[in-house]
Order: sequence, then structure tokens, then C-alpha cells
Amino acid sequence: MDWFMNLEQEDQEFVKQLVIASGSLKQLAKIYQVSYPTVRMRLNTIIQKINFIEDNGANTFEMKVMKLVIDEKLSLEVAKQIITDFREEQHE
Repeated sequence: MDWFMNLEQEDQEFVKQLVIASGSLKQLAKIYQVSYPTVRMRLNTIIQKINFIEDNGANTFEMKVMKLVIDEKLSLEVAKQIITDFREEQHE
């Protein structure tokens, strides 16, 4: 379950609450006092993170950069350039 340990604590708590709510997004919306679409969007973001972790392994530099893209803290174009530069430096 490496994917769980590689999620941020906030995301781990969300997954925990989802399990406690028996998977009910409607119940989660009540718990977090937000709309159903907001909960769905948050879940989709966490799913993207989990898929990325599963596809690319844990604790890699590239995974951390892509997490920033998923969290909308970094643009995809900038992330691609950072990863390209990183890979080039690794091969030097």
C-alpha cells in the first residue's frame, strides 16, 4: 500500500473518511460541509495521484513534480520542462 503512504496527510484523511462513510460521497459532502461536486472533484484528484504513484513508483522526483501539476500548483508545460531538464542532467 505504498500509494497510501505517498499521499499527503490531508488526502489520507479524506480516504479514511470515505471508508468510514462507506464510500458515500453524499455523506462526505455533509462531513466536509461542501457540495457533492466539490467532493467528487477532490476524489478525482486523489485518484489521479494514486494512479500516478502506481504507474511511476514512489518517492521519485518526477512524481513530486507531477503532484504539483495535479494540485494545480504548477503548469503542465513547466513540469514537462523541469522533468526534461532533470533527465538530461541525470544522463550527463
